[in-house]
Amino acid sequence: MPAQSFLRGAFRATLPVHATVRVHSLPSPPTDVPPADAAPSSPCVRACRLGTDGLCGGCLRSGAEIAQWTRLDAATRRRMMETVLAGRERERYRFLDQLQERQALRGVLHPLPRPPAGEGWNRSELDDLLPPAPLAEAAVLVGLVPRAGSGTQVLLTLRTDTLRHHGGQVSFPGGRVEPQDAGVLAAALRESREEIALCDRQVAPLGYLDPFLTISGFRVTPVVAAVDPDYVPRPEPGEVAAVFEVPLDYLMSAAHLRQVEIDYGGRPRSVLEYDWPGQRIWGATAAILYNLRRRLEAGP
Repeated sequence: MPAQSFLRGAFRATLPVHATVRVHSLPSPPTDVPPADAAPSSPCVRACRLGTDGLCGGCLRSGAEIAQWTRLDAATRRRMMETVLAGRERERYRFLDQLQERQALRGVLHPLPRPPAGEGWNRSELDDLLPPAPLAEAAVLVGLVPRAGSGTQVLLTLRTDTLRHHGGQVSFPGGRVEPQDAGVLAAALRESREEIALCDRQVAPLGYLDPFLTISGFRVTPVVAAVDPDYVPRPEPGEVAAVFEVPLDYLMSAAHLRQVEIDYGGRPRSVLEYDWPGQRIWGATAAILYNLRRRLEAGP
């Protein structure tokens, strides 16, 4: 079923009242295609959470299989990954076959076993704006929902006004990487469960976009994933006011994205934004979508 309709008019404007707005050319996130992985010796992608079926939500191994993995020879590991685990992936994520962009995405995203390192691609734009404390690691889920008849949709949330960071703004589900998280993928999956009740069986991670820095002090790693079209959102009211979808084709069109300059803290700052009926998709969310577009454009 389609995600819940978003709340029209619930989004409060986040531009300063007297902001100066000027249109500029767009920045350039990375477009280099990540190198293909050599044959991995382990399917672990650092999700590391056993589900109710006894399988890890990331690698789809059982607890017993994980425990004995290091005792298996290379040929047995390879055979298990190519047969047993691949079969489990096909069975669990049948909706993956409906995602038209699946192969294109796998060719341009950072692979799941190797989250991207380094500073955010927008680091040069944030001189003197970042807090003095070390940046906190965070992760978001860029959920792509294959819809028969209407094409792939992007899953977005409207944050409640009361949140400390980015309250009242359109965002992806996600948040800070906590000590109990095995990595950024685990954090993105956990936050999606907590915020919008997206269970592991209904989300198939595909890879990573490039890290992005926020002026609130986070280094955000976006996880791109396919989402089961049968998923029905149940937003956590303390964090999420609404869940809605926007067509991927709309967000990947250059005609719908612009860069504007606002006055922030007494100095000009450039931000990206989309115009979408009833909502304003801007800032980090728009920049992550632009990163996705540029990678798809530069793909093989």
